[in-house]
Amino acid sequence: MLKANSEKIMTEYTIIRSSRKTVALQLDRDGNLIVRAPYRMSQKAIQTFVLEHTDWIEKKLKTLETIRQNRRLLTEQEREAGIRDALVRIPQRTAYFAQRMGVSYGRITIREQKTRWGSCSSEGNLNFNWKLVLMPERVLDYVVVHELAHRREMNHSERFWAVVAAVLPDYRERRQELKKYGSLL
Repeated sequence: MLKANSEKIMTEYTIIRSSRKTVALQLDRDGNLIVRAPYRMSQKAIQTFVLEHTDWIEKKLKTLETIRQNRRLLTEQEREAGIRDALVRIPQRTAYFAQRMGVSYGRITIREQKTRWGSCSSEGNLNFNWKLVLMPERVLDYVVVHELAHRREMNHSERFWAVVAAVLPDYRERRQELKKYGSLL
């Protein structure tokens, strides 16, 4: 659904209802439109909302198409080499920053997620996307520090961001770089 077409947009979307108070639009990586709406919102009101935001949807679809055209396709050899590199580098960077931050962690798992660069479980186990090793090390370090900060604060509160900033004062720039490089992988 990457080609912008107002009539198609008007009829082809997935509605996810929840106890939320507002309606929101989202495009997934494949260009599918998702409407997140309150339980009480009528089908007609949802359709009207989608129609009123056709320009925004078309703009986002064009951006997504540009990203797709610029995305780097990896060979199987590059993928295997990247995973091997990640299995060494990510645990090294994690151990280095954990010591600096005075936190512990459980096991580290290297995966190939489509939408996540890292995660931290309540047990302290860390998951990282192997593709982080394809980015500059400062971006990899940001994700490692971000996940280790969850060992102090299991949320994204001001206190959490203060933990990140104490280690990486320029974390905002690194976060922007993650978005830039991430869209190309």
